Formats: sequence, structure tokens, C-alpha cells
Amino acid sequence: MSAAEAGGVFRRARGRTLDAFSSEKEREWKGPFYFIQGADPQFGLMKAWSTGDCDSGGDEWKQEIRLTEQAVQAINKLGPKPKFFVLCGDLVHAMPGMPWRKEQTEDLQRVLRTVDSEIPLVLVSGNHDVGNVPTPETIAEFQQTWGDDYFSFWVGGVLFLVLNSQFLYDASMCPALKQAQAQWLDQQLSIAGQRKCQHAIVFQHIPLFLQSVDEDDSYFNLTKLVRKEMADKFSLAGIKAVFSGHYHRNAGGTYQDLDMVVSSAIGCQLGKDTHGLRVVVVTAEKIVHRYYSLDELSEKGIEDDLMDLLKKK
Repeated sequence: MSAAEAGGVFRRARGRTLDAFSSEKEREWKGPFYFIQGADPQFGLMKAWSTGDCDSGGDEWKQEIRLTEQAVQAINKLGPKPKFFVLCGDLVHAMPGMPWRKEQTEDLQRVLRTVDSEIPLVLVSGNHDVGNVPTPETIAEFQQTWGDDYFSFWVGGVLFLVLNSQFLYDASMCPALKQAQAQWLDQQLSIAGQRKCQHAIVFQHIPLFLQSVDEDDSYFNLTKLVRKEMADKFSLAGIKAVFSGHYHRNAGGTYQDLDMVVSSAIGCQLGKDTHGLRVVVVTAEKIVHRYYSLDELSEKGIEDDLMDLLKKK
């Protein structure tokens, strides 16, 4: 079975929306809910990182399979069920056109097929999914395998926006695609700006910033010029939070009323954090989130104080 055929079950984002949810029914606030955010399963990186050959290494990913299986099993055990499970990019390590990409993709899809059918998957594109410098061809491959690279959806009165952050990093090979996302995003932000939603939340792979909007440029954030422009846009529109991955460590900060949340990886850790997932509780007033190790979530589930938030109307 080809990767494209195997990916059929995951093609839920089409026409710039996620068909797992009814947009009309989901536009009204119905009370608190929660979702699970993960990032960077990145099948193949652990071997590549350990050997120091991140460009062409990564011919083994048994550890990532085991960790992602543990993540899925932990999510499936949770009650009540999360509204959805979002993976914020770098699904596999092999870049477009590189060895092992097809095999890594098929193995990840096999694991993700075991997610409870009542928990929709939300898939965000990362730099390893579309390339550090994406092209129309790499974007088309992602869309064919996983679904749209940017889209919106509604859950319980909350507007969620999924962005392709590579367009914000280096779109020199696909300027028209970058422009199309920018125009679409302005339309979506106008909805948020008119306060027609309880909250608005953004998912993207590369963080705006790791700690401060004024920090130096690095591989792990967007450039100062871009991040300030996007942060101002988001803040003006009333976006409450941006959730991302890419850093393989937990980080984050605030800008005005915007919460920048950087979650560590399901897969390879580049710091002192553990393989884990973030639980995000959405109430009428606020968004509360906490990072759990896979072992913690598997063995103990969600802590009582977060569960109590779900009971408040």
C-alpha cells in the first residue's frame, strides 16, 4: 500500500476546513472542553540525532513508534474523551525526497489509525513535512498524504486556525502559496476580531518566539520582523493562544494578551523535558494547559484540578 493510499483515512482537512466537525453546530459555546496537543513524533530523528547525522541519518525509528503508541494509548484511555488530538508538525524526520520518508510515513499512519475513532486527528505541517524551503510540489505531497496544510475549524464556539508556518519562515520557492495563506488568514482573523467566537486559537509548527517577542532570531523561532507582525495581528484579532512544537523542549511566553505555548516532543528530546503531551482545557473565560509526560498521562490521567474546570458551566 502506498503512503498516499494509506493516508486516505487522515484526509480530513479539505477545502480549508476540517470535516470531522460540523461548522454550524459547533459555532455555539456549550461549556468547557479539552483537547490534547502533541508535537514532533518525527520518526527517525532519535537515531539521526544520536549518530550526529541529522541530514541523511534516521534509518531506524522503533523508539518513536513505541513512544507514539504509548501516546495514543494514553489518549484513548482518557475520560471524558478529548474533543480532538492535534499534532503540531514534524510528523516524520525524512525531508521530502529523502530516504526512509515513505516507510516512516506508513509506520506513523499505522500507529495513528489506532486513535479512538471518536477523537478526530488534527495534523499540522512542519518543516520536515514540507521542507525547510517548501515548493508547490512538497506542499502538494503533504496535502495528498495528510490533508490541507492550512485550514480552520470550530469546536464548541471556539475558532481554531491551523497555519503552515514554513510560509512564514522561507516561502521563496512558493510566493503565491504564501500570499494565498495570508489572504485566507486575514479573512479568518476578521471573524475572530469581530468577537463572533468564544475564543480563537492558532496551531503552527514553528513558534513565534520561545520566551520573548524581542529575543534574537534562531532556527527555532520566526524572525523578529515576521514574529512581531504576526503577534500584532493575532493580538489585535483577540487570538488567545498559539500552540507550537519544533523546539523539542517546553518553552513559551506572553505578548500583550497572547499566550505563546511551545510543547516538547513526543519523540526526540533536545533538552531536559520528557516525551509527552499537553492537556489544554478551554473554559468560558480562559485557556489552561499543562504538559504531562507520557508515563504520567498513561498511569494517572488528568489531574483533578483540570477535571474540575470541565465541570464548571
